Amino acid sequence: MTGTRAPLARRAPVAKIGAVLILSIAVLTSRDPLALGLVIGVSLLLSPFFGIAPWTLLRRAWPALLGAATVIFSLALFAADRSGDVLLHVGPLLITTTVLDNAVSLALRLIAVALPSVLVFSTTDPTDLADSLMQHAKAPPRFAIGALAAFRLVGLFSDEWRLIAMARRARGIDAGLNPIARLRTFASTAFTLLVSAIRRGTRLATAMDARGFDAGLPRSVARPMPFSRSDWLFLAAGTVLAAAVALITHR
Repeated sequence: MTGTRAPLARRAPVAKIGAVLILSIAVLTSRDPLALGLVIGVSLLLSPFFGIAPWTLLRRAWPALLGAATVIFSLALFAADRSGDVLLHVGPLLITTTVLDNAVSLALRLIAVALPSVLVFSTTDPTDLADSLMQHAKAPPRFAIGALAAFRLVGLFSDEWRLIAMARRARGIDAGLNPIARLRTFASTAFTLLVSAIRRGTRLATAMDARGFDAGLPRSVARPMPFSRSDWLFLAAGTVLAAAVALITHR
């Protein structure tokens, strides 16, 4: 099972996004490690049915994993509430049971939100997303086509970042091993990418208006996409998992 041929990857994008939204609400209101661990475990267990290996899923979610590690490190150093039993005290580093509980809960919450989202969006075709938004969510065509364009442009950012970095090196602008210079180069490159994204978005909006996407007229659908029983079951499964998270949290 690979890509969009996997059984769960073929579900309607609105069903997948709806299930993730419901689940995310439950996760964001929970601090129970068992409930959050359940979501993480289910995500890893179901990832092959989305056509993604568990290790690949973790690799794609590396920003969330890095953020979770940063949360734990930051709370270990700067947490205001250090009540509870002392687990480790080395110089300024004081880790208590309360600090550890808060840090682990926040880190698990971040990962539990990220993994299902990565599963859904990495297995959703942009064109299918636009079709599903218009047919199932009854979204305006302007919004749906805009989401399609934005989805497709996201993949260009990494290529454009690489091109900007190569152009800077060709002009002799290289930070080398200096961490401060690297930080300045990163900020400058990010600002350049932001300006480029704004210009690209403006041109895209103008092109969409020129093609009549702002006319307000009814638009036909080239690819009818039924919302099948399997899609309803997927949405129900996400709701059940969210309910399980809530029950475990408030047990």
